[in-house]
Amino acid sequence: MTDFHALYERYAPQVHRFALFLCGDPALADDITSDTFVRAWTATGTIRQQTVKAYLFTIARNLYLDSLRHSRRLAVLGETLPDARVSPQKQVEVRRELWLVLTAMRELPEVDRAALLMRVQEEMSYEEISQALGLSLAAAKVKVHRARLKLMRAVEALEGRSDRSEEGS
Repeated sequence: MTDFHALYERYAPQVHRFALFLCGDPALADDITSDTFVRAWTATGTIRQQTVKAYLFTIARNLYLDSLRHSRRLAVLGETLPDARVSPQKQVEVRRELWLVLTAMRELPEVDRAALLMRVQEEMSYEEISQALGLSLAAAKVKVHRARLKLMRAVEALEGRSDRSEEGS
């Protein structure tokens, strides 16, 4: 029991953050996180991934994909991140930037988004990513690289559209 508790304490925040970035819905991310650890707890056999983290992320991603198949809808992250220590102008800039990135992230294919999040947010190695997503090592590297390029282009395109709409106001 202590080993599982330690496992949960160590990885639950990372699994939750990963799930939240995948689905964009805090309630669904909570469900995915708890279901991930229930499945890990009740799993029979040995872990087929190189690391526990990759194993847990694989479970979380599969649960997310299951939820997509069942619901066929995506929830939107809230755009308000209040911070009293930041000036109102800076808050507007940060919110706009966050909105641009999250909007661009939603436009990425799911596997690209998952690979990018695993690499950037969770600092997983390419080997762990390839294991978690069932890709070759080269394919995992390509997915991350292309996802970064697509994200940068999408943010630039959104900035261009946003700037043009503000000029017309």
